[in-house]
Amino acid sequence: MKIAVSTDERTPLVDALLAELEERSHDVEYFGPDAGEEADWPEVTRKAAELVASGKVDEGIVMCWTGTGASIAANKVKGVRAALCRDAETAKGARTWNHANVLALSIQATSESLLKKILDVWFSTPFSDDEWNLQQIERIHRLDAGRD
Repeated sequence: MKIAVSTDERTPLVDALLAELEERSHDVEYFGPDAGEEADWPEVTRKAAELVASGKVDEGIVMCWTGTGASIAANKVKGVRAALCRDAETAKGARTWNHANVLALSIQATSESLLKKILDVWFSTPFSDDEWNLQQIERIHRLDAGRD
């Protein structure tokens, strides 16, 4: 799977994420600084989210200190459904019910062991295809399109 990853700060968690994605054989497009540098989170997040929305990558993982800013910025890109996940159960729900295509993480509050649990659930949970849920996703598509 091809995944866009963005962060505004290069931390040990970012390095652990990149290593974990490589170990899982994902092809990564990285947007962010090298160690000891910083980037503006709206800009790096936008780059990753636009690749998801265009279909050039399958999914995205966006990060900032709390994860909130990256989540907000990603969700400004039409076609992106970013979910800030601080635990595996939230990641499961985001995939199942929200068909989230971008995972937002806090580089401050996510441990490496929690990261692995979230990724396990994120990559193994399929989108729900029951009729009610598909209606909800269609409503999200209409919001994206500016329709009621």
